[in-house]
Amino acid sequence: MKKVITVLAIVIFAASTAFGQDAEKEDIKNVIQTAYVDGLQNKGNVEDIINGFHPGFNLLGVREDKLTKYPIYSWIQSFEERKAKDPSPVTDEKKITCNYLLIDVTGNSAMAKIQLVRNKELLFTDYLQLYKFEDGWKLVSKIYYRH
Repeated sequence: MKKVITVLAIVIFAASTAFGQDAEKEDIKNVIQTAYVDGLQNKGNVEDIINGFHPGFNLLGVREDKLTKYPIYSWIQSFEERKAKDPSPVTDEKKITCNYLLIDVTGNSAMAKIQLVRNKELLFTDYLQLYKFEDGWKLVSKIYYRH
């Protein structure tokens, strides 16, 4: 009887942990989709962008074999200037979509590997890092590969 109870407890714990992970992954996808894909990439709502990115976020890249850093406040400024020049919505031909390849969560930290696609053309593979704060998941950094 003890073995049955122990096995049952393990199964219930594993199921509840898996369900919790699934809920966290959905929350992470929502932040990425709303703030990054629909927001920054597809000229969405600046408030959604601000809500999904931590103020300390940095986009890291490599240019001419040197590490570059682009803070979120600069990216948002560039976004607002681009949107002011052309406030029209992004057309279907120019809309960027996202393929979620991997989301890995450990406690309050997570990593997402995604692909950005336009008209079936693979543009970028992004590695996004997130932390969970009191007000939810926030993007804190990004590295990428341009295809």
